[in-house]
Amino acid sequence: MPAGGAPPDAHAALVAHLLEHSVRRGDFVLKSGARSDWFIDSKQTACDPEGILLVADAALSVIPDSATAIGGLTVGADPVAYGVAAVAATRGRRLRSFTIRKEAKDHGVTGRLAGPLREGDRVVVTEDTVTRGTSLFEAVEVVGALGAEVVLIMPLVDRGGTCEAMADRAGIPYRPLVTAPELGFDFAGA
Repeated sequence: MPAGGAPPDAHAALVAHLLEHSVRRGDFVLKSGARSDWFIDSKQTACDPEGILLVADAALSVIPDSATAIGGLTVGADPVAYGVAAVAATRGRRLRSFTIRKEAKDHGVTGRLAGPLREGDRVVVTEDTVTRGTSLFEAVEVVGALGAEVVLIMPLVDRGGTCEAMADRAGIPYRPLVTAPELGFDFAGA
């Protein structure tokens, strides 16, 4: 079965959408400073109406039934978390979505949380594209500090290939919906 666990034809449709709408070839400098001959802006899929339905199908095939919330560090997690939660609601499944701010807000409702994450929630931490895992694991740390339990780490695209080992060390299941090799590229971290 493909990385995300979606049926092969649904997974193939998600990969095709990413390749058509999100993958760019050229000369790019990544956030890490490394150079790459390809770049993926997976928000082009996650923010597209057809794309988010494909993402939601793949996500809902791997999210544990016990999960109660989905979110992660803004801005990468936002379209995935909100879209998956909205589609899940149309299918009778309740997942609350939330955002972890990059910095604590000092007015109104203070802190890093925006949205209905509750103590004791069983959380799926997500991200649009992950290379090194910094944002994912920052979100994991904040979610834990807020009294919730991370039950799955689920990026839309794993570009780097290093996060699975990090998740294993943390004892958290890791299920990317699509990997760089499934898009025809080597992992950036390899």
